Amino acid sequence: MANEQPIKILLANPRGFCAGVDRAIKIVELSIEKFGAPVYVRHEIVHNRYVVEGLEAKGAVFVDELHEVPEGAPVVFSAHGVPKSVPAAAEKRKMVYVDATCPLVSKVHRQVERHHASGKHILMIGHEGHPEVIGTMGQVDDGAMTLVETVADAEKLELSDTTNLSFVTQTTLSVDDTSEIVETLERRFPDITSPKKEDICYATTNRQTAVKAIAEKADRVIVIGAPNSSNSMRLVEVSEKMGCSARLVQRAKDLDWNWLSGGTTIGISAGASAPEILVSEVIDAIKSKAPASVELVTTAEEDVVFKVPPILKDVS
Repeated sequence: MANEQPIKILLANPRGFCAGVDRAIKIVELSIEKFGAPVYVRHEIVHNRYVVEGLEAKGAVFVDELHEVPEGAPVVFSAHGVPKSVPAAAEKRKMVYVDATCPLVSKVHRQVERHHASGKHILMIGHEGHPEVIGTMGQVDDGAMTLVETVADAEKLELSDTTNLSFVTQTTLSVDDTSEIVETLERRFPDITSPKKEDICYATTNRQTAVKAIAEKADRVIVIGAPNSSNSMRLVEVSEKMGCSARLVQRAKDLDWNWLSGGTTIGISAGASAPEILVSEVIDAIKSKAPASVELVTTAEEDVVFKVPPILKDVS
């Protein structure tokens, strides 16, 4: 890509950190300040290695399950949410724990509880194995919820009672894909109860709208994020559905210069777990290869802030 013609970079706005991610990272940092290192964190606090490694350097220790946490050590639950069995197990062990579940995920958990209490069978639109899906489906007993991943799943779904249904969704899904699944469910099950407000969070929706705006003008779209980050992967898919070749990269060192070669307009966005420093790193890498200008493409302004849990307010 060196010595090529000037590059125009279209920088999506909004991009990167959302309020839930900001809050989760702050919770880990404040927990270290309050309790002292080490503070244990069940699962990656957010899906980004740069963020995780930065917190490890400050004294966080990431584990897969509670049994890996020593007696008496504080533990933080990740932003994706956990099944009810996890805090129950923590309380049984008399552990000090701080829940960093995103408030918008917690809102879906409360919906699930209400639907279950009213006797409804709940359909969960989401990706099997994703921590958020595991956490949400773990709010109720096994068998009380059914996972729906695709339109095909919705079409072939067979239920004994089709009149007493509701649905919720993972907060980080493709807005367009989810809409198709919802349309299928509502056609097949006209009495199904939908969320009062859309479960896909504001940040996911805003980042997908912004990436559409750059993808329609760009030759290539770079999405900065982790491969296990659902919202980041959706940004790649949204770009490609707009007809623009897109790639996910974690760091500037992952850039494929052969793929970028020939493109004079490059769009850049970042998933909700990716810090701005990684965006700057990618822009600087491109500028090192060719003359480049940056144009900010703004489709929404965000001012959402979430409070930290009461247990940490004395150090916040």
